[in-house]
Formats: sequence, C-alpha cells, structure tokens
Amino acid sequence: MSVRTRFAPSPTGYLHIGGARTALFSWLYARRHGGAFVLRIEDTDLERSTPESVQAILDGMEWLGLDYDEGPIHQTERFDRYREVIQQLLDEGKAYKCYCSRERLDALRAEQMEKKIKPRYDGVCRNGAEPPSEDAPYVIRFRNPEDGEVVVDDLIRGRVTFSNDELDDLIIARTDGSPTYNFTVVVDDSDMNITHVIRGDDHLNNTPRQINIFRALGLEPPTYAHVPMILGADGKRLSKRHGAVSVLQYREDGYLPEALVNYLVRLGWSHGDQEMFTREEMIELFDVTDVNRAASVFNPDKLAWLNQQYIMAADVERLAPLLAEQLEKRGIDPSQGPDIVEVVRAQHERARTLAEMAEISEFIYRDFQDYDEKAAKKHLRPVALEPLQKVREALAALDDWQPEALHRVVQEVAEALDIKMGKVAQPLRVAVVGRAASPGIDVTLHLVGREACLRRIDRAIDFIRQRAEQG
Repeated sequence: MSVRTRFAPSPTGYLHIGGARTALFSWLYARRHGGAFVLRIEDTDLERSTPESVQAILDGMEWLGLDYDEGPIHQTERFDRYREVIQQLLDEGKAYKCYCSRERLDALRAEQMEKKIKPRYDGVCRNGAEPPSEDAPYVIRFRNPEDGEVVVDDLIRGRVTFSNDELDDLIIARTDGSPTYNFTVVVDDSDMNITHVIRGDDHLNNTPRQINIFRALGLEPPTYAHVPMILGADGKRLSKRHGAVSVLQYREDGYLPEALVNYLVRLGWSHGDQEMFTREEMIELFDVTDVNRAASVFNPDKLAWLNQQYIMAADVERLAPLLAEQLEKRGIDPSQGPDIVEVVRAQHERARTLAEMAEISEFIYRDFQDYDEKAAKKHLRPVALEPLQKVREALAALDDWQPEALHRVVQEVAEALDIKMGKVAQPLRVAVVGRAASPGIDVTLHLVGREACLRRIDRAIDFIRQRAEQG
C-alpha cells in the first residue's frame, strides 16, 4: 500500500509553529515515499471553529508551500458517516448509552481524586442502564476492553505499552449527537486510507483509545509517529512569548517561507552538520524515524540568522516587492524614491528580515529625526566641518549623480585636504543617514538623491557649528 499521511488541524486559531512543523514532517514523509498528503479540517467543535481560522490555516500552508493532494476535507460534512458508524457500534454491543448526569460524574471524579485514584468512568451504564425518563439526555460511550494491553510501535518513541484497565469508556457522541475527537479521527483515518499518522506527542495518550476503536470496527490502525513538543529557551512549552505566533505573522515580519521551512525541519531532525537544505534535499533526506525523541528548543535568533542567509542568496527582483510591502507598512511610498531593486541590492546583506531591511532603508526615503548620539559625537565634530563643506560644494556642482562619480568626488576631497577618505566619508555618512552604518558611501548618496543629500549636509554643518558654540 502506498504511503498516505494527513495533517488534521482544528480551526480554532491560526497555524502556529508546532502545527506547521507537524504538517511539514507529514508532507515530507509522503513526498519522499511518493505517497499522498491529505488535509483534513477537524471542525466538529462548532463553538470554537471559525471560517477565519480555516482560511488562516490554508493561507499558512500555501505560504509555506505545503501543497496537499486531497482536501481540505471538513469533518462537519461527514456527520452522516459518523452516525452510521456509531449505530454500527451500538448494534454490535461495542458502544452504549450513558445517562449519568454531570453532577454524578463530577462527584465521582472528586471522590476518585480524594482517594488518589486515577479519574475514570465507573461503568454504571455499561450493562444496559434504564433511562430515567423517556426524553432523558444521554451520551454514547465506547465499550473499551477491560483487560489486556495496547502496544504502540511508534516510529519515533519506539514501543509504548498501555494497559486497558487504565483506559475508561470514552464518550464518542455528546448529548446533542455530535461525535467526539477520538472517534471521528478513527473513522476518518480509516475512510481516507491513512497509513502513517505523524502528530504531536500530546496525542500519544489518545492513541491506545483510537487503536481500540479501530479494532472494534475490525480495522487495522495506521502506523504512528509522535513528534516531541517544542520548548522555549526557558524550557517551558512554546507559547506566544517565545515566538509561537501564527506562521503568517512571520510573513508579516519579513521572513521568507523557505527560511521558516528550513528552520522547522531542523527542529528535532538533522542530517550531519548541514544547516541549509533545498526542498529537494529535504524530501530526499528526511525520515521520520530519525526525529529526536527529546523536545526541541525554539531559538528565534537562529531563525533570524537562517532567514538572513536566504535573503542574501535570494534574487533581488523577487525581494523587491516584499521590501516594498514592508516600506508601505512604515508609511513610505517606495515609488517616490529610487528603484526598489537598487535598494534591495544595497541592503540585502545587511538585514536579517525584510522588516529590518525596511527599517534601515527609511533614510533613503525621508529625513531622520535625530542623529545616533554615539555616531554624532564621534564624527560630527569641528574637525569634520571643512570636509563636509568641501564635499557639499563638490556635490552641488556634480552633474552625474551616479555611484562612480560620487565616489570620485569623496576621494578627490580627501586628496585635496590630504586626509584619509574615511575622514570625509564617515562624517558625510552620519550627515546623510543619521548613523555610522549604511551601504558604501557612493551607493548611499546615489540612493538618497541630490536634493536630500545637500539638505542633510547643511543640517549637519549647522549641527557642528551649534555644538561648537555651546562649548
């Protein structure tokens, strides 16, 4: 049988880092083995599931390039099928109606907790309880085996054994008739011929319950691989404060999808010391059996570093519209400035994200408010006054505002004053940019443009004079 994997998110929120990694591992396993990858939307929680969350999941997967072969299949469109299987279990005596009230179950749980007994249903209705009234509400419970054990040969964790006497008769249909998670998963995985279930290890305790339902239906369960959780740097489960935001937030923040995918595949899996992988290499090399058993730690600095590597290697033509989006978020119209491709070419080795690239490129489009204090103290001193005046005069007379000509002007001023080029270029850079770091001075002047450069040099000259007068 060919490999069939699935990603089955609940649309009660966005696609986060943990879910995206699970989807990636499932996608890679299917692609490596020439199988199929199925997207299933587990939306039976009608109160919490929203169309917006479904769309956020679809958009996140599209951005990451995790294409699916079948789906999205919505569980809410399969209620008739679930009812059919529930009736089959009832008819075969493998499920039963339970009329126990919420009050009774709460009291039972409290008593078990007090006695330090593992809370579980005591099976009062297991052998055919009479309904307290004709219209009494009830749930339907699965009749779990009372003895024996369930063995899970997990592809990551190895053999895990569960005793059936530790498992209670779980509810498979609520009082309103809606099916529950552990039941629908079994029906879906069977109907969709899923061969391998790759999911977070928070689902491991559900696995024996699901396997027992499979066997009650005369079905063979799929092979399981439970992926360890992702932790923050503090060793606690990943949350928003660690960076566990929507994957689409990373798009908003200027990350490239291939960088995030590369980072996710390395969270718990490795191939020697290799850090960067093409998608083709991931498909060729990834095997879920090589995933570490230990939890992985999410490192935002490592992700940012990896993103920078991808930005540096990316085609500047591709990055240009992405930088334009980031500039627009900062209230800048990139069309009112130099060719955006030239801006990317000048800055793409200087930023970890496209948002950072937009931030360090603001000076190209508008005057800055204040000088960097340290840069001004070091470079905008009285000794810089003459070089700035001379270079301002030469720039004002320049017809050809191209990098080569601009470089020549700075060099000629330095030679005329018999000083090193840096003694002209650095005060000039701080005057034009507001800080001591920017692309080469010739490229910087070219991108900012004649009018803005001359205006800012005048401002710097006034700044130096005023500070000199203040002592």
